Amino acid sequence: MSGIDYAVMAIYLIGLLALGVYCNNNRSSKDYFLAGRTLGWQPLTLSIMATQLSAISFISAPAFVGLREGGGVIWLSYELALPLAMLFLLWTILPMLHKAGVVSVYDYLEQRYGLSTRLVISLVFQVSRSFATAMMIYAISIVLQGTMGIDFIASVILIGVVTIIYSLQGGMKAVVYGDAVQMVLIIAGALICLFMGLHLLGGIESLVNNVDAERLTAINFSSVGFDGQGFGFWPMLFGGFVLYASYYGCDQSEAQRALSAKNLDEQRKMLLAASILRFPITLIYCAAGIVIGTFVSMTPEFAAQIPSDKPDWMMPIFIANYLPAGLTGLLLVAMLAAAMSSLSSAINSLSAVSVQDTSRLLRLKHKDSVLMGRFAGVFWGSVTLLLSFYAGDIAPTVIEAINKVGSVFYGPILACFFLAYFDSRIKAVHINIGIALGVLTNVYLWLNVTQVFWFWWNVSGALVTISVAYLLLNVAKHGNLVTRQLPIRFGRAKDAFILGAWFFVIFFSCILISAINQ
Repeated sequence: MSGIDYAVMAIYLIGLLALGVYCNNNRSSKDYFLAGRTLGWQPLTLSIMATQLSAISFISAPAFVGLREGGGVIWLSYELALPLAMLFLLWTILPMLHKAGVVSVYDYLEQRYGLSTRLVISLVFQVSRSFATAMMIYAISIVLQGTMGIDFIASVILIGVVTIIYSLQGGMKAVVYGDAVQMVLIIAGALICLFMGLHLLGGIESLVNNVDAERLTAINFSSVGFDGQGFGFWPMLFGGFVLYASYYGCDQSEAQRALSAKNLDEQRKMLLAASILRFPITLIYCAAGIVIGTFVSMTPEFAAQIPSDKPDWMMPIFIANYLPAGLTGLLLVAMLAAAMSSLSSAINSLSAVSVQDTSRLLRLKHKDSVLMGRFAGVFWGSVTLLLSFYAGDIAPTVIEAINKVGSVFYGPILACFFLAYFDSRIKAVHINIGIALGVLTNVYLWLNVTQVFWFWWNVSGALVTISVAYLLLNVAKHGNLVTRQLPIRFGRAKDAFILGAWFFVIFFSCILISAINQ
C-alpha cells in the first residue's frame, strides 16, 4: 500500500470520530437509541442496507459466486423471499411495534406475554447477534492482516475501538448517518472491483468465452433440500421468507431502525425502498464474483495465493494486488465501512436491549439510561471483539456461516412475534416452551440430520414453536379465539402490488441469467 492509501483511510477514520462528536446531543434513552424518532426513510434505508449488506457480503458473496464449490449466482434466488417478507412485516409486526412506542422490540413481548418471554427472546438475540458480529470482525481482521500486514490483534483493535467511540458518542443518529456514508462506499467499492476485474480480463467477450457456465444458474428447481443438496428454489424461498421476516422485523439490530422512523409512513417508505434497492446491489456483488472468479481461473499466480479451503480470500487478495494506488485505500475503507456498520449497529442494538431489560428493575431515569447505554456499549463492544478471536469456520464461506447460525434461532423468534400479533390466547408458558423446543429441534437437525439443508431450519423452528404453543393452549383451554383483522385498504393493496411486481422482476431476472448458460 502507498502513502495515498493510508491517507485515505486516516481521513475516513477521523471523519467517523468527528461524526460521533457532532451527534452527541442525546438527552434521553429515545434520543440515544431511536434518534428521538426524527429520522426519515432515506438515511434509515441506507442504514439497514449497510448493516445487512455488510463486510461479509462485500467479501464473501463474491467468493461464494466465483470460487465456492457448488456456488454461483444461485445465491440470487435467496432475494426472492425479501419482497414477500417485507410485505408481511408492513401489514403486521412493524406497525404494531411502532405504535407501541417501545425502544426495544422485546419491550412489546413483555407487554404481551410477560417478563419471562422478554428475557428468553432478548437472551437469544444477545447471544446470536454478538456471535454473528464476532464472525464478521474475525473475517475483516484477517483481511486487514493479509492486505496491510497489520497484526491480527491490532486489526481487531483498529476496527473495534474507533467504532465503539463514534457509536457511543452519537448513539443511533451517529450510527444511522455513519451507515449511510458507509453504504455509498460499499457500493462504490463493489463497482470498482467489478469494472477493474472486467478490464483485467480483457472485456466482456473474454468473460463470455472463459466463464464457468455452471456458475450462471440462478434458480434450481431440482433440489428441495432434503437429500443433502442445498440452495434449491423452495428452501431458499420459504426458509428465506422466515429468515428475512425475523431479521428485519424481530431482530433488534434491524427493527430498531424501523422504530426510529418519524411515523408509519416513513417506516413504510423505508421498507419499500430497502426491498427494491437490495436486489440490484446483490446483483453487483454476484457480477463481481463471476468476473473476478473467472479472472482467478485465468491467472495461476492469483489462484496460488488463495487457500483452497478459504475462498473468502479472493476479494482481499484482488484488492491488495490488482488495484492501483489510491483505489486500494478506498476499497479497504469500503471494507472497514462495512465492518464498522455491522459492529456499530450491534453495539447500539445490544445496548438498547440490555439497558431496557435492566432499567425497570433499577428504576433508571432518562439521563441514567443514556449513561447506562454507553457503559453497555463498551461492554458489548468488548465482548464482540473478544469473541472474534475465537470465531471459527462453520461453513465454506463466512456469509453461509452467518446465515446458518441465524437459521437456528430466526424461526422460533418470528413465531413468537407472529402469535403475539394474531392470537391473544397464547400465554407466556405456551410460547416459552415452544421457543425452547423450536431451537432444540434445529440444533438436533444440525447435529444429526445433515441431509436437511439448513435454510429449512428457519421453517422447522417456526412450525415447531407454533405447533407446541397451540398444543399447550388446547390442553389448557384458554378462552375463545381473538385475532387481529387485516383490512385491505388502498395503501396495503398498493404495497402488495409494488412488492408483488418486484418479486416477479427478481424471478424473471434469475430465469434470464440462468438461460445464458443454456
